[in-house]
Amino acid sequence: MSARVFDKLLSAPAASAARRSSLLGGASSLGGASRFGGALACSLVALALVASEASGQETRRPPNGAQTASAAPAAAGGLAAAGVVAPDAIFRDPRAALRRGMEGYRAGDFVASVSALKYAADGGQPLARWKLGQMYAHGDGVPHDDYKAFQYFSQIVSAYDEDTADPRETQVVSSAFVSVGVYSLNGIANTSVKRNPQRALEMFHYAATNFGDASAQYNLARMYLDGNGVPRNARQAVPWLNYAADKNHAEAQALLGDILFSGAAGMPIRRSLGLMYLTLAREAASDEARHRWIVDLHEKAVSLASDADKQMAHVELGHHLNRRAR
Repeated sequence: MSARVFDKLLSAPAASAARRSSLLGGASSLGGASRFGGALACSLVALALVASEASGQETRRPPNGAQTASAAPAAAGGLAAAGVVAPDAIFRDPRAALRRGMEGYRAGDFVASVSALKYAADGGQPLARWKLGQMYAHGDGVPHDDYKAFQYFSQIVSAYDEDTADPRETQVVSSAFVSVGVYSLNGIANTSVKRNPQRALEMFHYAATNFGDASAQYNLARMYLDGNGVPRNARQAVPWLNYAADKNHAEAQALLGDILFSGAAGMPIRRSLGLMYLTLAREAASDEARHRWIVDLHEKAVSLASDADKQMAHVELGHHLNRRAR
């Protein structure tokens, strides 16, 4: 963040609202629209991995025409919905199916994409399982189905072996751990997936410590702050917020900033550092309603901050940027 933008955010929060970036600084809070954490980064990893797989191509008869989920014939749509690969799709191996699935997804051919991805997922491809989980979780090209999403994410978690794992798939695996944690914390209505805070704690803690996942660290902190399935413990929460905030996780920055600025949860007051984190979070927040709480916290802090607080926030920002540049 430039010093000029920082000045404007400190001095005129209302006037700068329209200028806030629409880009997210990290995965959202528990139960939010982007609750599965790192989806964009994982998508880029998935595409890069698929592109890098040069071993073999699938054998497939030329299609009669591109089909989307909405325009496909009923028979083909039924096959895709049932998880059966269309009879004209013969893949050399699961990796070839993964490539075809990602190509179909990018082209908007969701029937072909889902069929290929399911073939790859059945063959043990974590990227295919993760992509299908994301699609079902968000209703992206398929009907929204949290239970199916949970199943695909759970397959990744169950199959993960840290001794044999591909390092290139770390972000995908980490994202799956966070997703299973969120579903376990909240449960899924009208399914066998019931609320299980202990399971959620295990998932978040594993991803937070082994992968350094910012969304896991934030969600773990929220459990301790809210006393959600665990004893309320702010001193347990704040270090995890620190870790996530240093990774530019906007929600963690906002929550940590508010705690430091106000001395909430019995923590020592550090107004300038809190204002710095709140301003960083405000800059990263979007104009969507789900980020309104970040804007509100920032504006409240600015209205209460003294000139000395704001000057010291500049100093804290300089230290923060210098640390990140090392």
